[in-house]
Amino acid sequence: MDFEPPFQVSYKTLLKKATKSDNEIFLVEEYCELPLINLSRLSSGQQLERERCMNEIADAASRLGFFQIINHGIPKEVLRSISYEQKNVFHQPFQKKVKDNFLNLSANSYRWGNPKATCLRQFSWSEAFHISITEIPRMTTEYKSLRLAIEKFAKAVASIAKILAEILSTKLGIRSCSYFQDNCPAGSSYVRLNRYPPCPYSSKVYGLIPHTDSDFLTLVYQDMVGGLQLFNHGAWFSVKPNPDALIVNIGDLFQAMSNCVYRSTKHRVVGNTQTERFSVAYFYCPSNDAIIQSFTKPAVYRNFTFSEYKLQNQTDVQENGDKIGLSKFLL
Repeated sequence: MDFEPPFQVSYKTLLKKATKSDNEIFLVEEYCELPLINLSRLSSGQQLERERCMNEIADAASRLGFFQIINHGIPKEVLRSISYEQKNVFHQPFQKKVKDNFLNLSANSYRWGNPKATCLRQFSWSEAFHISITEIPRMTTEYKSLRLAIEKFAKAVASIAKILAEILSTKLGIRSCSYFQDNCPAGSSYVRLNRYPPCPYSSKVYGLIPHTDSDFLTLVYQDMVGGLQLFNHGAWFSVKPNPDALIVNIGDLFQAMSNCVYRSTKHRVVGNTQTERFSVAYFYCPSNDAIIQSFTKPAVYRNFTFSEYKLQNQTDVQENGDKIGLSKFLL
């Protein structure tokens, strides 16, 4: 099909280098039941019920770094719309998607594979549109329905992200929640549309390589195909999709701010031999000059700005094919 990225042609050399050990990268223990949190309890008139919900959020963030939220208030029509429009844009011809002016986004917004990969363990069998919130209003009119779908989704999810961030900071003992109001304007965050094509090498190639997220929080809406896995206590666990839930995970910045109270957990996506998979992620990020610092002492990490963190990650990817992350900022 003409919309598929040419993985097998472009990465033929890497695929030929596959070894028997590559078949072992997807050993998984079992399914992991993520904590399921009913957000409607936050608006409960009972203070005790609201406090219990907040405690569950903080507990999940510290124990697993992942949880699911239901009754989050996002209309089903918004989720159906982003799913439909996402599928439509990914099914445009590949040669159209790779053009610099496609969707009128920045040149590196459309991504596929990993041109820096030197081995299969650094390679992702997936494609994505990584879109800054500031870019959405200028998307081409040819895809107006896609722009509107992304705008509605981003607006709805952004308000949830802010609420969760303020709850998590409160549970750290930070009395003032103005940090996120001051340092996380709407335009500093990102939306990422993800597609994982059917992969004939699904036992050897990642859909998305193991990583942690370089933000405060990530909120993900996924289809029912499955493939998300997280690393916990030395083993990989599969996450069972829930059609009514959004997945939330802690990013590197919250781990640093919380002095490792909250966990930025490594996760990955495995491919499917027969079925394509879709997800859309919202990355709750600060402005580039925001200072990330621990609010408790002694600090584990030195103070750094978000732009400094991103630059270090970019350098590591160019030199090593993968990011190193927070360990570069240890005191």
